[in-house]
Amino acid sequence: MTNELDKIFEAFDRNGIFKNKSLLQNNYRPEDIPHRSKEIKQIASILAPVLRGERASNLFLYGNPGTGKTLLINYIKEELLKRVKKDADFKLNIEYLNCKLKKVSDTEYRILAELIKKFGGKVPATGLPTHSVYEKFIETIDQEKQLVVLILDEIDQTTKKISDDFLYNLTRLNSELSKTQICLVGISNNLTFLDEIDPRVKSSLSEEEVVFDPYNALQLQDILTKRAKEVFREGVMQEGVIAKCSALAAREHGDARRALDLLRIAGELAERDGSKKIFLKYIDEANEKIEKDKILDVITSEPKQFQMVLDAIIKLSEKHPSSSIFTGDVYNLYRDICLKNHLEILTQRRVGDIIQQFDMLGIINVRVISKGRGGRMREIKLAINKEIIEKAKEIVSDSLSYK
Repeated sequence: MTNELDKIFEAFDRNGIFKNKSLLQNNYRPEDIPHRSKEIKQIASILAPVLRGERASNLFLYGNPGTGKTLLINYIKEELLKRVKKDADFKLNIEYLNCKLKKVSDTEYRILAELIKKFGGKVPATGLPTHSVYEKFIETIDQEKQLVVLILDEIDQTTKKISDDFLYNLTRLNSELSKTQICLVGISNNLTFLDEIDPRVKSSLSEEEVVFDPYNALQLQDILTKRAKEVFREGVMQEGVIAKCSALAAREHGDARRALDLLRIAGELAERDGSKKIFLKYIDEANEKIEKDKILDVITSEPKQFQMVLDAIIKLSEKHPSSSIFTGDVYNLYRDICLKNHLEILTQRRVGDIIQQFDMLGIINVRVISKGRGGRMREIKLAINKEIIEKAKEIVSDSLSYK
């Protein structure tokens, strides 16, 4: 066994694929952001007043995943902070918070507690009434003259898991502040998010909007080509690898993050095989792996109701492997699971929406069957392989605390 390990570790020591793999990691911030000059100018123009001590308009950024929203706002954040005059009679404070983080997104209390922590305050993890946490947040940020830019990434998670009231309260904070002014920058991958929230919140939150269009295949190819020169050793890529990566990512809504992940994972797979080149077959394998991981990430991060509907579909599929499953069957079992676990039961229409979401994510296939005068029914079939089903069952079981 020791000899086998020696061979593996020595092979990685002689790594002939990567030159600097860290440039493909999620936390890497490139100095140049290609094909986004229009969006940079728009956002910079909207936020520029903060450099004069004036509150900027609330701003909403939206577009598909991997279109550069988070990367670009963090780049502008750093540029703004560099440009604040040292003798200014105000302080500029720009804070970023990802609302999808589990420890943050579950409740209004937790988000406020995390914000208070970012501004140097502290509240207990639980125990205070929510209005007291609001008062503590106001007290924490209103101790000195400052302009606060609050960047809320994945902002749609707050309404998904809490309510529209949370955002409405945030947009109204300035009326309760005496020394500080605050502006919000919301970021969302959900292109219809603004249409789904309370009109009062929409008008306050999206005073200015910037839409990020998907990257096309040629733009993705340009991004990958520039990054690959710094990441990989010369001559390690088979011809067509970058073009294939770009084409696959362009098909997935122009997602640059996916394109970079494909390239990194393909390099890692080649390395593990002891290959001296990244062949096209490694792109296919990387794509398959990303699809599997994406589905499991979605199942892990979604609310319990989402997980219980999936649990019902899996149970019915395993109980009746050769029979058709319909929406009504899923709802009946879902309702039983809710009752057993003392959890709120969603309406059949809402469960239907969740089933439609599963179909869009590729977790299930839904086929509408006409029953003549009996109306139409939706037939459901699982579209994921056995390995993913088993892992999904574990995730749901851990989350719902039953076996």
